[in-house]
Amino acid sequence: MFERAILHLDFDAFFASVEQLHNSGLAGKPLIIGGANARGVVAGCSYEARAFGVQAGMPVKAALRLCPEAIVLRGDMEAYSRQSKLITEVIAAEAPLFEKASIDEFYVDLSGMDRYFGCWRWAQEFRKKLIRETGLPLSAGLSVNKLVSKVGAGLAKPNGEQLVEAGVEKAFLAPLPVRRLPSAGPATCRKLNLMGVRTIQVLSQIPPLLLQREFGRHGLQLWKKANGIDDSPVVPYRERQSLSTERSFQADTIDLRWLHGQLTDMASQLAYELRQSQQLASCIAVKIRYSDFNTFTKQRHIPYTASDQVLLQHTHELFSRLYQRRQMVRLLGVRLGGLAHGRPQLSLFDASAEENELALAMDRIRNRFGKKAVVRAAML
Repeated sequence: MFERAILHLDFDAFFASVEQLHNSGLAGKPLIIGGANARGVVAGCSYEARAFGVQAGMPVKAALRLCPEAIVLRGDMEAYSRQSKLITEVIAAEAPLFEKASIDEFYVDLSGMDRYFGCWRWAQEFRKKLIRETGLPLSAGLSVNKLVSKVGAGLAKPNGEQLVEAGVEKAFLAPLPVRRLPSAGPATCRKLNLMGVRTIQVLSQIPPLLLQREFGRHGLQLWKKANGIDDSPVVPYRERQSLSTERSFQADTIDLRWLHGQLTDMASQLAYELRQSQQLASCIAVKIRYSDFNTFTKQRHIPYTASDQVLLQHTHELFSRLYQRRQMVRLLGVRLGGLAHGRPQLSLFDASAEENELALAMDRIRNRFGKKAVVRAAML
């Protein structure tokens, strides 16, 4: 019996599965979703493509060398968002409390349900209903916390389910490679491997202070997760519509170079927040307030993105169109709207591998040392 019961739902190969749902001719074929240009990045792929070693984040050219017969699709973020909204509505109608972690992942808090129905039985029947009503493959994991449930769902893929009984979380994680921990990215795993740490069991035995010395604040989280400890709550789902930031200046200015630097910093910070919350934006707006308090705003709709490069380009273009009065400026603002859930590294259909790596490297520095730890040269 579970005192706390958390169900993790993860729709398998979501982008590719949606494409196969809408076009039955693609069923059973190796699919690559990503940028169509020569430097495009794989945003997602079907399990048929994964069998050849294709993975999200690699250049499309490299993926096609591994799987020449793969079908490459540009990707339709609006279609994926619509499908995600449908899934959310089905879950909202049945689940007592749920959190939408990304475009294709959900947590459901079933705590207390053992007294009435049985958490695992409910989870199994709910998974079947979701598969039936959405037409998409779905993996699920149930345990006492979000971490172990997510790992369980990952092990159950594709289209399976995993129950981890209360009290065996640490034993369940122990034999798994460290890359199975959600917070252990490629750089962290490489460093752990150099330290001789390859399994979660070995990681769980390292003193927390040593991990903190090597990995900063992230080190203590690694130790907790390796020991199956995760008290994070299921956050009730609320759809955020926009992200924005404004800066009022101590002294009004007409220094265009400095103003562009401020815009660069604001747009970069918002892009980072998008990636951290696993969201994408489809609208961007720039706001100017002059010294006489007259305020003007321009916005434009853009393809779904969380890319620094794309957002910076549109930010500066909008400012150039907006700043026509050549007066002193007292405030600038940037707003990102039309948000949709999605893994940001999977959304940059036309981004190069180098751009992805740069954005992820900057995010890792910010995560470890704080949001202001790295800034664009325009701010210096």
